[in-house]
Amino acid sequence: MNGIQEGCLWIVGTPIGNLEDISSRALRLLRESALILAEDTRRTRAMLAHFGIKGKTVFSLNQHNEQRKIPEVLSRLKEGHHIALVSDSGMPCISDPGQRLIDTCHRNQIKVDIVPGPSAVTAAISASGFPAAKVSFLGFVPRSKRRRRLLRDVSGILESSAVVFFDSPNRIVETLSDCLNILGDIDCFVAKEMTKVHQEFFRGTVSRIIQLLEGFEVKGEITVVLSKGGTSCTGS
Repeated sequence: MNGIQEGCLWIVGTPIGNLEDISSRALRLLRESALILAEDTRRTRAMLAHFGIKGKTVFSLNQHNEQRKIPEVLSRLKEGHHIALVSDSGMPCISDPGQRLIDTCHRNQIKVDIVPGPSAVTAAISASGFPAAKVSFLGFVPRSKRRRRLLRDVSGILESSAVVFFDSPNRIVETLSDCLNILGDIDCFVAKEMTKVHQEFFRGTVSRIIQLLEGFEVKGEITVVLSKGGTSCTGS
């Protein structure tokens, strides 16, 4: 491939919703790779089919089997194969599997390369309009007591940094209520189903967003941005 003899693990970004957001470089690497490692093979195969990429070998790499799969993947890379790593959406390793594999490749002097793509984290920060010179990402926030403990831990961070996290649509109102009680009525941006048909943005104070969402059937993927430095406004 392009005269390169050594194997390479390609970290390939894929769309977070709208398939038009994939890059031509990502498509080329997916076509050229001998093997594609996917969080959910069904979703990845559907994406490949959409772009007319047929006959690819797609292996599952998830939180349950990653450690077990690493030796086999390393063996293929050492044989000179190019392997693509993708997640269900966005960039691999951002609250998704792949970190242990990439770390092992680095430790074994196996080439790692990147094909940057969409990210729900950076998309939400940009869309929020909040100051974002410094950003802290919490991943998926846990439930109940662990969530409240986490919010207390990050309360000081908000003085100088925006805070971003993912949450379940079934718990978002409960999470925002904890934010209100622990962090105060600060600025909040909630992005639902970004880049998809049912995308919606909610922006205002935490209390206002709670009011908006309480009478709303929340479904889909949720990304939240909190800030003490934004300009409060209300919208949906």
